[in-house]
Amino acid sequence: MAHGSTRVVIAALIGNSAIAVTKFIAATLTGSSAMFAEGIHSVVDTGNQTLLLVGLKRAAKPADKYHPFGYGKEIYFWAFVVAIILFALGAGFSIYEGVQKVRDPHPLDNVIWNYVVLGFAMAFEAGAWWVAYREFNKTRGTLPLLRAVRRSKDPALFTVLFEDSAAMLGLVAAFIGIFCAAQFGILWADGAATLVIGFILAAAAIFLAIETKGLLIGEAADNGLVGDVVRLVAQQDFASGVNEIRTIHFGPQDVLVNLSVDARNSVAAAEIEKGVSSIERAIKAQHPEVTRVFIEIQGAQASAAQIVGGDEGGVPEPTV
Repeated sequence: MAHGSTRVVIAALIGNSAIAVTKFIAATLTGSSAMFAEGIHSVVDTGNQTLLLVGLKRAAKPADKYHPFGYGKEIYFWAFVVAIILFALGAGFSIYEGVQKVRDPHPLDNVIWNYVVLGFAMAFEAGAWWVAYREFNKTRGTLPLLRAVRRSKDPALFTVLFEDSAAMLGLVAAFIGIFCAAQFGILWADGAATLVIGFILAAAAIFLAIETKGLLIGEAADNGLVGDVVRLVAQQDFASGVNEIRTIHFGPQDVLVNLSVDARNSVAAAEIEKGVSSIERAIKAQHPEVTRVFIEIQGAQASAAQIVGGDEGGVPEPTV
């Protein structure tokens, strides 16, 4: 998935770099504030995708004595920075420019250039969006899109997906504003479209900030993985139950599982040791994203059903 995320980010980076240049040329030739806002949007997106690539590269660094759990959370940090930049620069500049244009509107020149650039930008953004959407669908399953994004642990992928979605909406707003200003003489429509672009970027930035904040603090693995772990323990003869299970994502494909198991009093230490190794191998085989498993043998504290819960209604208590 890291390779797929990198491919999506690079595709968006190349396209936005080219589109940004053409948008600024069109804005200079026509005097359209909506096109200028779109140019700013593309520049911000280009910078954001560069930061995501930095995050992906740094997240791939191996663990060392200073960071024994690796650098996987680097991608969460840089994705959060992207959300801040999208809000401060993309939305901030667009709203400022829109207010100025609404207060002091003026006719547009050479409007045909705006239409040409908007058409080109829409075609590419649609292609980039489809690449990101197709990659995202590989892990989405049958979940609705928004819920899948909320549950996704890959911010590089869903950030590009949302940036491209915001870009498509912004292009539509720019087209409507420019068309109304040029064809119907509603000069303030160009500035109004610029404001709409700013608000779209602000909404996307806030959503991304909320999602990446949760990942940065530390989110648990989904209940499906947790339920599988509980069931794998239940299959072991030495175990009488799960006392506690804690999981955390250190990266999109880097999950830590901390497990407390209650062993039967009559089981020998050698059999317990063999069972613990079997559980670890089974967890990693069934869920390759689990990179570390820590298992403690402790007395019973509570059933798995009492400890593990969530929006999926929890997982069943193991029967042994």
